Parts: sequence; structure tokens; C-alpha cells
Amino acid sequence: MSKIVNKTQEILKNKINEAFELAVKNGELPKAEVPEFIIEVPANKANGDYSSNAAMAGARSFRKAPRMIAESLVKYIDLTDTLFERVEIAGAGFLNFFLSQRFFGEILKDVIACGDDYGKSDYGQGKRVLVEFVSANPTGPMHIGNARGGAIGDCLASVLDWAGFDVSREFYVNDAGNQIEKFATSLEVRYLQHFDSSVEMPEDAYHGQDITDHAETFIAENGDKYVNTSSEERRKALVDFALPKNIEGLERDLGRYRITYDKWFRESSLHNDGSVERVIEALKEKGVTYEMDGALWFKASQFGNDKDIVLIRANGLPTYIVPDIAYHYNKLVTRGFDKAIDVLGADHHGYIARMKAALTALGLDASRLDIVIMQMVRLVRDGETIKLSKRSGKAITLNTLIDEVPLDAARFFFNLREPNSHFDFDLELAAKQSSENPVYYVQYAHARICSILKKAQEQGIDLRTPSDDELALLSSEEERDLIRHLASLTGEVVSAAKAYDPAKITHYVIELATLFHKFYNAHRVIVDDEGLMAARLYLCKAVRDTIKNILEMLKITAPQTM
Repeated sequence: MSKIVNKTQEILKNKINEAFELAVKNGELPKAEVPEFIIEVPANKANGDYSSNAAMAGARSFRKAPRMIAESLVKYIDLTDTLFERVEIAGAGFLNFFLSQRFFGEILKDVIACGDDYGKSDYGQGKRVLVEFVSANPTGPMHIGNARGGAIGDCLASVLDWAGFDVSREFYVNDAGNQIEKFATSLEVRYLQHFDSSVEMPEDAYHGQDITDHAETFIAENGDKYVNTSSEERRKALVDFALPKNIEGLERDLGRYRITYDKWFRESSLHNDGSVERVIEALKEKGVTYEMDGALWFKASQFGNDKDIVLIRANGLPTYIVPDIAYHYNKLVTRGFDKAIDVLGADHHGYIARMKAALTALGLDASRLDIVIMQMVRLVRDGETIKLSKRSGKAITLNTLIDEVPLDAARFFFNLREPNSHFDFDLELAAKQSSENPVYYVQYAHARICSILKKAQEQGIDLRTPSDDELALLSSEEERDLIRHLASLTGEVVSAAKAYDPAKITHYVIELATLFHKFYNAHRVIVDDEGLMAARLYLCKAVRDTIKNILEMLKITAPQTM
């Protein structure tokens, strides 16, 4: 939270504790241990700016009615030289505290002084966090689900960074296993079909145009060279040709989406460096495996799973879970991240329990792995849902999405709902330039403030720092509500980091824009009273800077004109 907010709450807690001590010392309360109590912002502003349950919490310790305890506390709470002007008792004994006008001026000074860093904190204490997201199979272009995962994962990483964590972004490239085998089959069939139309494509293969395009490009370079070679040689040549192009395309398309990864980690490296074999041996040594029907099984049921898991099939090949276990072991042990966060699709619920069971069996603290489950997206146009089908090749890709709607809207819209909620992406609304479009609404607030400040400068008005007395003139309900909201940004960032929910930040900035528009519609900024004008211009600057900080955190532009 804001330095001022943090300090104010600490002072308030100390004042309440001092009041308990004085009440005991003067015989108004019996000697007892001061209980833990909370200080919070009440939902209803009529109940003050802060409220505490200290008297209620002390009822058992001090063997008195909360109201009587509250009366004693109020008698001894000294608010002199604080940013509070009074305290009142409400209901059965709640303590409601009201801030003085000076608090609001201090908040604005804090916003301006912090500049680009306003909203940041040291909550995470520099702990190393690896956020893995998108990690789409490199067998074709990214679809709409990857677009949501990209926006959520990237913005979550930014939120964690602002909350004081040392954050790395990572893409896990599935360049081994069943998906690559299916990719090879699809390429091989399209290649052979060019020379013999009777070759049939399996139903479960990839039917997208991208597969045909790869095969035709390969033919342009190699002709019929691989028609009569072994299938193994042909498949390897096709994958070695097409896969790097797909991975390059993923990196290019995600870059266009304003996502840059610190590392592209290849699954194949875990097979090549022996990590997969080592994790199997480690599980064997822990005594948590057994053989049955020619396969090697993991005793996952001993670790809370409903059934055991096959690690090595009867044909000697590892199942997909083995390199995934090795990958997470690499994250948490080999590279030593304090926390690994995966952003995964809704079909991965069962995966969470399996992965945590394996990590626990290996002796790791499974709570160091957190998985954010992301629900499906529906694209809507004219009130109708657009049908998607990846297998038929008719899926809307990330690229086609950001060709149709502004990039700012795409990133903002995908963070309008918490990840584990279904989301309807309205293509028409995302492209609309009106207050109905939430990202346009926020950007317009920023542009409006830039226009106000520019107009003031053109009139020769000095955008100076107002005095404390001038800042105290910002006493209307609209002004105080706006400043209260500014004061809550850092706390909201921490809350979003704790919940792994970047949507808290989009909601915050929409509310900030709403409160600014409400203030602007109620009060003129450029007025005859120079002191009041200086204060209101200063308030506008603080709001502008805060909106800009948040939009930049989300990698969304903050236009000066619209």
C-alpha cells in the first residue's frame, strides 16, 4: 500500500495498543493480554475511513462488554499529531476512525514523489518466482485460449514484479512426445499426398492449412527426395524442417502480443541431459513405484490421488507426466526458484494433484508449486458465439484476433475476469471507441487529463506543487473519494499478487477512471481561486500518473490524445 497508508495504519495500531495499556494502568480494564485485532476499511464511508474490532476482540480477555471496552479505549486514544481527526464508537463496540484533511494531501504528495514507482512494494521480499504460461504445443498456430493465457500470465508476472517478487517468464516448448509424433504423421501424409492422392490422413491428425503449407514448402526445397526413404527418416526431416519455423512463429506472434519470455525451455533437453531418467530413478529409490503388466507405476494414491499413475509404458516409453515431473524438479531444485506458477487450461484440474503428489514423493514442498486454472473463452459477434475447431483448421488464432481488435483491448479484455471464470470476448465491443469499451474508457480518462494539463500550460498556468493549506481545499466528496482510491493502489497490487488475479488491477483502474470522470463532471479544474486550481491540477497529475503506471504494468498504451 502507499507509504502514507502503511504508516498511518501502523500508527493507528500503536495508538490502540497504547490505549489498552493506559486503560489497564488506570484500573479501567483488568490486567490481561492485549488480543489480536484487525484494522480495515469499512464498506460504508459513514463508518469512517478505518474501523477496528479491538474492543470486540478484547471481550474475553478483559471480561467486559465490548462497548465498555470501547469507551475506555476512546478515552485514552491520543490522535494528536496523527492524520486522524476523531474516533467514534459504533454498534456493540466498533471503533471508527476518521482521517483529517491533511491525510489526503499527503497521499497526493506521495503519488507524485514516487512517480513511475507508485504502486510498487517490497511485499515479495525479492523471492524468486517463475511464471510459466501459454506453453502451446508447437504443432500449429496459437488459438484463442492461448491468447487469454498469454494476457493473464504476462500481467500476473507484472503484478508479482510490482509486488516485490523477482519474476521470470518462461515458455515450455513441448518438442517431444505424442504431440510431435502426431505432428510428424500429419506432415508425412501431406507430403506423400502431393505425390499420391490416395494416401489418407488419419482422423486424429492435424488437418490445418499450416500443415499443408509446411509440406508444400518442404517439397519446394526437397522435391520427391523423401518419397522412397524410410518413414523414420522422412518424418525426422519434415519435423526438423517445420518445427523450428513453428517455434519461431510462436515467438514472433507472442512478441507482437507484447510478451517477451526470459527463457524458452525445451522439453527435449530433459530427455537429452538425462533428467527424465534421473527422476524415474529417484522415485524408485524413494520406494514409491512398482511394476505391473510390464509398466512402471507411481504410487500416487499414497499421496492423496484417487489412483496410481503409469510412468513407463509396457513399450518402454515414458508417459507425458515424467518429463513434466522432471521439468518442475528443474524449476524448484536445479534452478532454485522459491515458487513455480503455471497458468494452465481448465482441463488440467487432475494434473495439479498428480504433479503435487510426485513432488511430495521426491521430498519437495509441493506448496512451492501453484497452478492457476484458466477457464475457456467464447468469442461473440452480434450476440452469437463463434464456433471454433482446432482439428479442422478453422480455429481463430492469436494473430487473427489481434488483426481484428486493438491489441490494447485484447490484453485488457482477457484480464477483465479472474482466470477461473468463463469469459465471453465481445469482438464488437473490443473494437468500439466509446465509454462502453472499458479499455477505451480508461485511456480516455488519461487523455482527458493530459488535455487539461496542456490547456493549463497554454494559458500560462504554473503546474506547481501546492502548499498543504491549498491541498486541504480538496475537501469535496468527489475529491476525497478519488484520493482514497489512489491511496489503495499498492494494497490492491499486493492483493492481486496474493490471489494470482490480475483482474483486480483492471477493476481498480476502471474504478479510478470512473471516479475521475465523476470528479471532473462535478468540479471545474481551472478556476479563479489560484490555490484551489493548483490543488486540482495536482490531483489531476496524480491520477494521470497512476493510470499511466497501471496501463504500463499491463503493457497497454496510455495515449495523450484520443
